[in-house]
Amino acid sequence: MSGKRSIFEEVGAEAKASPPPQGGMIDGPRRGRTPVRYWLVAIFLLVAAMILVGGLTRLTDSGLSITEWKPLTGALPPLNDADWQAEFARYQASPEYQLQNSQMTLEGFKSIFWWEWGHRQMGRTIGMVWALGFAFFWATGRIPAGWTGRLLGLGALGGLQGLIGWWMVSSGLSGRMVDVASYRLATHLGLAFVILGLTGWYILSLARPEGWLLQARRSQEPKLFSLSTGLMHATFLQILLGALVAGIDAGRAFPTWPLMGENFFPADAFYVPDGGGLWRAFFENPGLVQFLHRMMGYLVLAFGIVVWLKGHRSVHPRTKAAFDLVGAMLLVQVVLGIFTVLYAAPLHLGLAHQAGAIVLFILILRARHRALYPIVTSLRGQNQ
Repeated sequence: MSGKRSIFEEVGAEAKASPPPQGGMIDGPRRGRTPVRYWLVAIFLLVAAMILVGGLTRLTDSGLSITEWKPLTGALPPLNDADWQAEFARYQASPEYQLQNSQMTLEGFKSIFWWEWGHRQMGRTIGMVWALGFAFFWATGRIPAGWTGRLLGLGALGGLQGLIGWWMVSSGLSGRMVDVASYRLATHLGLAFVILGLTGWYILSLARPEGWLLQARRSQEPKLFSLSTGLMHATFLQILLGALVAGIDAGRAFPTWPLMGENFFPADAFYVPDGGGLWRAFFENPGLVQFLHRMMGYLVLAFGIVVWLKGHRSVHPRTKAAFDLVGAMLLVQVVLGIFTVLYAAPLHLGLAHQAGAIVLFILILRARHRALYPIVTSLRGQNQ
């Protein structure tokens, strides 16, 4: 029988927190969690890089330089002068060349070709890394229990992304426009962020044993999780609007802030050159598209401040720190957006703004994960 304890004795001074449940059906094959996580980290980094290369491809008007979709044989670039001339001839038959780039030389064509070829090569690389990794982990029985479907789903989304990529490119080869359809570009970018977000969530979840996650969820902050989910969705919508802006170069239309020219609402906002339904203005009128992107940016900022204030009051220090990062990055992204507009979306600022969107989205995802699965610390600051 233990002796009496002083009322001043520190709680937990002698007894350590009991370890979380492990083994059996809860954790599954524990040996696979770490290598699968590293594999997903590689895919995550490749997808993030591909989003940036895709942004460069759009900003440099390189996306229509390859006019055919050859998933396998297209991996080889032109290898001699005859191949280059044949590739250039196919591009010369496209509306973009005939209506916009008729003065382009073969050397100029090569500069835009390599961006698009590199973008497609990255897609092939991601597919290969996923396929080889999944086959290895499945064959060796290293996939954690309950994760096979999730990992297969990532591969399926990657395959769908390739199809949507060609669907996007084909819209610029139809003859009606010299760029890809902005709504198809938004679909392509949106799915890329879905893949990035799912991969990031899986990485965060595999960082701790399943038993620890189950125990951590007992300390979740439901209201904070709900708010961060709303912020994630609002940010995703803003990213889609940003794709519409990039798709029609709307970022260069009104290089003024806070007004658009001399007005709050742009003049001729619903005008479309060749007519058509009013709905087309929401995709093809640069002033209206940029206005919607600005207004959504203000809403995301206001909502983000509310979420940050809630997260800053979290009882879990690691969760609080995660939301502090979200708040700081949100301010950085807003400033980047303003400077991108003021300087008419030059290449370096446009790319920085897109990179900022990736960082912000992932930080929100991480904070959301912390709200659902907080890292509980003891009075001494030790993780439990």
